[in-house]
Amino acid sequence: MKKNIVITGHPKTGKTTLIKALISHCSNKTFAGFYTEEIMNTNGIRVGFRVMTLKSEEPGVLAHTNIKTGWKVGKYFVDINEFERIILPELNLEADIIIIDEIGKMELFSENFKEKLIECLDKGNVVATITMKGGGAFVKEVKNREDSELYYITEKNRNKISKIIQAKLCE
Repeated sequence: MKKNIVITGHPKTGKTTLIKALISHCSNKTFAGFYTEEIMNTNGIRVGFRVMTLKSEEPGVLAHTNIKTGWKVGKYFVDINEFERIILPELNLEADIIIIDEIGKMELFSENFKEKLIECLDKGNVVATITMKGGGAFVKEVKNREDSELYYITEKNRNKISKIIQAKLCE
């Protein structure tokens, strides 16, 4: 039996929205993990990404144009130290479902995150979003795990996929 759900799709197709709907719909479950959000400036221009933990409810900056680190994706500098400080303890917490939004270029700079992700997937009850492109062999390995169901989300099927996942996990 499959014990994890992995969701992929192009950017802006609703992966994080699906995650948030799942959390809202499954009020009978406990959650740990994180989701990502855009950071917008006062002009409505994206300047970074934050992570928000679910159980400890601690926010943190994943990447921003105004910080300088050794890791960069596009115009965004990735703050691996901040990411690990917030995310790694959260992924050790007990919960019915572990949310990991997302497994992408920025998050994959962290070897510690990759190790913890595999540990969580091995335990089961993970719902994760994953980059559609890039990430190399590691992303391919996660997508092809025998213990995980992979869903490809589009604007046309996202409501259907959301209902399928909610039915599997929340009912």
